[in-house]
Amino acid sequence: MTAIEDRLAVGDVIIKYADSVDLLDYDRYASCFADDVVVTGFTTEPIVGLPTYMAWLRPARDRFGRTQHLIGNIQVTVDGDTAHMRSYVQATHEVPGDPDHLLTLWAAYVDDLVRTADGWKINRHHIERLIDAKRIAITKR
Repeated sequence: MTAIEDRLAVGDVIIKYADSVDLLDYDRYASCFADDVVVTGFTTEPIVGLPTYMAWLRPARDRFGRTQHLIGNIQVTVDGDTAHMRSYVQATHEVPGDPDHLLTLWAAYVDDLVRTADGWKINRHHIERLIDAKRIAITKR
């Protein structure tokens, strides 16, 4: 692959991530990650390994109704078979039992990826909240 093709392929991983979580396609979502992924920022302790992360993710995601994860400002640096990516996410969530309000998260994803036989995979995934969690926006529809 050329440098541009690598950068596009790395950026496509976070787009597939967002689309898959919104569609509740957990198998496709899991395909974005290496088996030994380390996930930080979502919980107080790191989540280590894809099976552990997926076991945590499903009930965490299922607490909400429909979601929309918008990804932007994707910055990719490729160095051989490793890559680093930082992207913004604005994620809107339906609040179950409260049809008049939506919860919106503003954050950045900071990811390290590795090239595998199946394409680029995230092996370190971190969420950096850009607004304090106590001030996450809840807006009236």
